[in-house]
Order: sequence, then C-alpha cells, then structure tokens
Amino acid sequence: MQVLSDRTTNIRASVRDTQFELMLAIALVVMIIYLFLRNVPATIIPGVAVPLSLVGTFAVMVFLDFSINNLTLMALTIATGFVVDDAIVVIENISRYIEKGEKPLAAALKGAGEIGFTIISLTFSLIAVLIPLLFMGDIVGRLFREFAVTLAVAILISAVVSLTLTPMMCARMLSHESLRKQNRFSRASERFFERVIAVYGRWLSRVLNHPWLTLGVALSTLALSIILWVFIPKGFFPIQDNGIIQGTLQAPQSVSFASMAERQRQVASIILKDPAVESLTSFVGVDGTNPALNSARLQINLKPLDERDDRVQTVISRLQQAVDGVPGVALYLQPTQDLTIDTTVSRTQYQFTLQANSLEALSTWVPPLLSRLQAQPQLADVSSDWQDKGLAAYIKVDRDSASRLGISMADVDNALYNAFGQRLISTIYTQATQYRVVLEQDTEATPGLAALENIRLTSSDGGIVPLTAIATVEQRFTPLSVNHLDQFPVTTISFNVPDNYSLGEAVEAILAAEQSLDFPTDIRTQFQGSSLAFQSALGSTVWLVVAAVVAMYIVLGVLYESFIHPITILSTLPTAGVGALLALWLAGSELDVIAIIGIILLIGIVKKNAIMMIDFALAAEREQGMPPREAIYQACLLRFRPILMTTFAALLGALPLMLSTGVGAELRRPLGIGMVGGLMLSQVLTLFTTPVIYLLFDRLSLHLKRRFPRQEEEA
Repeated sequence: MQVLSDRTTNIRASVRDTQFELMLAIALVVMIIYLFLRNVPATIIPGVAVPLSLVGTFAVMVFLDFSINNLTLMALTIATGFVVDDAIVVIENISRYIEKGEKPLAAALKGAGEIGFTIISLTFSLIAVLIPLLFMGDIVGRLFREFAVTLAVAILISAVVSLTLTPMMCARMLSHESLRKQNRFSRASERFFERVIAVYGRWLSRVLNHPWLTLGVALSTLALSIILWVFIPKGFFPIQDNGIIQGTLQAPQSVSFASMAERQRQVASIILKDPAVESLTSFVGVDGTNPALNSARLQINLKPLDERDDRVQTVISRLQQAVDGVPGVALYLQPTQDLTIDTTVSRTQYQFTLQANSLEALSTWVPPLLSRLQAQPQLADVSSDWQDKGLAAYIKVDRDSASRLGISMADVDNALYNAFGQRLISTIYTQATQYRVVLEQDTEATPGLAALENIRLTSSDGGIVPLTAIATVEQRFTPLSVNHLDQFPVTTISFNVPDNYSLGEAVEAILAAEQSLDFPTDIRTQFQGSSLAFQSALGSTVWLVVAAVVAMYIVLGVLYESFIHPITILSTLPTAGVGALLALWLAGSELDVIAIIGIILLIGIVKKNAIMMIDFALAAEREQGMPPREAIYQACLLRFRPILMTTFAALLGALPLMLSTGVGAELRRPLGIGMVGGLMLSQVLTLFTTPVIYLLFDRLSLHLKRRFPRQEEEA
C-alpha cells in the first residue's frame, strides 16, 4: 500500500522554514542592537522584549483560537523587527541621561517619562495601519484577519513591555561605569558613528538652506509612486512550488472509454520519465470532478525541492512539451496552491464564464471568443468546457414494420440494453470470492455504428430479425454535458498566465476581446474563482491604502491635537511606496496581495522616523524656547542613532522573508522584498525631507495664525 498524496508534508516543511526564518530574524535583530549599543547588558534589555512579546502574542492567539500557520508565522517574523523598536527608543533615551551622570533609577524615570508619549504615538499609529486589514471583505479578508490581529497584539504587548519592564531593567542593569566601559571595537564604532552623525549634520544644514529643492524631491517621489503603482504588473497571490501538479487530459469528444484509458496510460508513462517527477495518480471516468468521458485527471507528485533542479513552472513547461507529441490529446497543468479560494475543479488556474438564456446563444458566441483569446499572448492554455461535438446514434424505429413482425418497442430497448448496457446475468461463487457475469457485445470487433448491424430481434413467430430491418440509424452531434449557473446554461473558459505576463494584463486582454465582439444583451460574462477575487481585491486595494492613511491621520491628530503635524509625519509615506515598488519591479515580482500588505506595513513603519524627530523638536520649542529650525536640527541629530537602529531592526526582521528559498517561500518573499526596498529608500530620504516639511508647515501655521487670529475672550 502506498500513500498517493500527502499535503501535510509540504505544510510541515513550509512551517519549519518559516520557524527558521523567525529565529534568524530574532538573531539578526539582536545583532544589530549590539552593533549600535556596543554593550551586553544594554543589548539584553531590548532583546528580552522579543520573546516576551512573542510569548504574550501566543497566549492571545490561544484565546482567539488561532493556529500556527504560514500567515501567523509570517506576522510573527515581521513583528520581530517591530517589537524591539519601542525598547530601543526607551533604552537609548535612558542611556543618554546615565552617560550625563544621572543615577540609573532617576535616569530610567526621566527617560521613560520623556519618551512615553512617543511610544504611545508609535504604537497606536502603527496599529491604526492594521485596522483596514481587519475589515477587508471577501475570502481575502478572512485569510489576513489572523495576520493583522497577530501583528497588532505583538506590537501592543511590546509597547507595554517597553514602558514597564524596560525602564526597570535599565535601572537595575545599567550604570555610568558599564556604559563607559569600552573595548577596542566599541571605541572604533563610537568614532565611526560620531563621524557619520557629523556628516549627516553638515548635509542636513545644506538641505535646510534649500527647502524648495528638497520639497521638489518629496513631490517627485509622490508622482513616481503613482506612476509605478499604475504600471507595475499586478497579480493575486504568488504561484507557490508545493511539489504537486494537477493535470487534466483532454481528448476528442467522440472518444471511447477504452481509447481514453489507453491515451491516459501513454501520457502517464511519458510524465513518469521526467527526472523531477516522483509519482503520478490518474483516473478516467465521469464523476463529480470529471464531467465528461473525454477528459481525465492526473495528480503529479514532484520530488522534494532539494532533490530536483527545476521549479514547478519549469517542470510544467517541460512536461507539456513532452506530451505535445502524443496525437489526439491536450494536457493542461497547474501547480497546487496552499492559499486558494477556488470552489470548483478547473483545467487551469483562472476562469471566465459566459452565461446565456439558451444553448443556441452559447454555441454561437463561445467559438469566436475562444479563438480570439487563444490568439492573445497574455493568455496560455486557453480552453472551454463547451463540448457540443459528441457523437450520438439516433435509432428511428418503423413502428408499422415492427408491428407486423410482432416486435414491440420494449423488445428493441431490451435488445439494445443486452448489447450495450452491461446486464448482469449471473454470479459465479467460489470458496474465496464471487464473480459477476456481465453480458455485453464485443464492440472492439465491430466498433461504431457497425455494432448495431449485429443486433437481432425475435419476431412473434420465432424468426430472427435484424434491427436494421425495422429501424434506421442516424449519427448526430450532441452536447456531452450542459453546465448551469443560477439555472441558466453557462460555459467556462479556463486559462493560465504565461511567465512573462501578469494576471492583470491577462484580465485586460480578456475584457478587450469581449468588447471587440459586442455581445448581445442575453450574453452575460463574469470572472470566477481567483480571477474574480483578483478583480475585487484590485478595486479595493487603493481604498485599503487610503483607509490606512486616514486611520493613521486620525490617530495622530488626536494624539498631537493638531491638523498640521500628522501631515508632516505622513509626508514620509511616498518614499516608502517608491522604494517598495522599485524593489518589486527590479526583483521581477508582481504587485499582489502579499506585496500590498507589505506596503501597508511600511506606512506604519516609516512614519516612526518623523514621529521621533517631531516629538523632540516640539519639546525643545516648548521647554527650551528654541526656534523651529534649531529645534528640528537638534532633534534630527539627537534621534539619528535610534532612527537607524529601529529601521535596521525592521529591515533585518524582513530580510529572512526576502531571502527565503524553502517550501512556500514564494508566498513570503514579496512581503520581504517590498519592506526591505521601502525601508532602504525611505531611511535615506526621510532623514532630510521630514525636517524640511516640518519647517514649511511651521511657517504655514504661523502665516495662518497671523491671517486668522483667534478672538480673545473678554474676562
């Protein structure tokens, strides 16, 4: 006995790979903390925030009945770079006061109190970005609800840890002597960071002297984001390599069961010769997933990834080329996916349906549409389940002649059933088992309509009468099956997307072909399955991003009690969008649902830089009376190191996802690519654009106050 297919093997391998990426992300984040802080106790303190936040998240996941799966593990991997951000900001601020000579306890209280509002702003603005994900509709929203909740819980717990445990550990574990104790590496890295900050300060002064040029760069990133968003190829979910290929073998509509079975065996023998194929399962016959006799199903199990050289798409292309030499068959292959929303079995990955009031309308319009779609380079493996060329034999009995011979219609039916109906006439019993005896005419000796010439009937006087003496036989075309949707006849056109095209381009090609044919009003068209969900997701994507921005603006507006400062913070978003879209384009990835989730997360990450700058600038203006330019300049220099630390922590948390190569890596990679690309570009640009925009909005605010002064209330 052999196991035909075990999907759990791939699921376990994918979960193991994601767990490894989670541990690698934790190690990278702790490493970057040590490189910046150069102190073991100071590294341990934010490092503790990672396991505590993850363990607390697991507890909430158990309460909410979540499971450990690809999406929740992906959320935890991303959270690794998020949860240390708050602790880094807190410990960096406390360390600054300890280095100035204050006692650890006083420094912890003062530093945590000073940075508390910043932590709250960072946390709630980041959670606000995830709120639209919780309200996504359709099946896509249900898939990503666990992802969003898991990430939001981890971020919230990390904020609690950073405002409670982190200051306590700083007061107990840090001291002026421990922070001043340096080795050769610490001294060298300290000098390096001081030089970097000095260079940044000089460049920042130049940028502040040319604000309109910097503003032009910021506006250019906004325009470039829109252009890239429009023109980048768009998809639904990445195509995964799970080692399983589903296949459909199509033969002429008039094929017999025996002929179909022989062709199936011939194709199976060719497929099994491929070096990447481990096993194959196939079946022929009509059932719930196979509506017609002229089609057969195959399931091809590939060898594990580490035992084969080619990915699944390359194997599919090679198998199709090998089977092309078999006459009279067409092979359609598609890789099995972990994340799928299709509810029906199809030849290919995507479907498009035509629905009409009558079969005649479908028979008129399906062939021209099918021929146009097959000519489109954006589509591959285009086929239709409309099969109206099945052969049927119609027997017309001359009732008068039959009546003269004493032959009834029941006699004709009985004779036909004896010949072709597989009548059970006896059972042979043995000691071990039993065998059924089936009556059937030898159709191999006389195939086709000639088999009807051998049928004999018995007349009323006992004579033998050929069936052809009282009946004529006519061969006609007939539909093999008629599918219905909402009680109306429907046909499904199935298609795949070639490697050098995207699903968005394929959808546009189908819509263009439909418009060129000018269908009558009784023909209704609609995408189905993944292609329908893609259209729905594509239409809601822009609104999802807008909703994330609006939610964050509302939260920041409430926290800062200002209309202006949230806009300054949100001005960092276009740089992240440009970086993410450019990274996806350079990597050859589509803008799919996973990549869009990464861009939404970027919206929450990159604004941290602006929040840390603006909080300290506002505090310097209020408490020290600094002018706005000097306040934002000092804030940028003061927060330069924690900004670098938090950005690199988030970047290294996403890096294992971008570099993943194991089972199911295709699903995780777009998230990592988008986040790493967005963080790299936004890190460089926001350090200069944010202070410029802060000063411009500060001048605008003063101008508005002078022009529209508030009327003072009389005492």
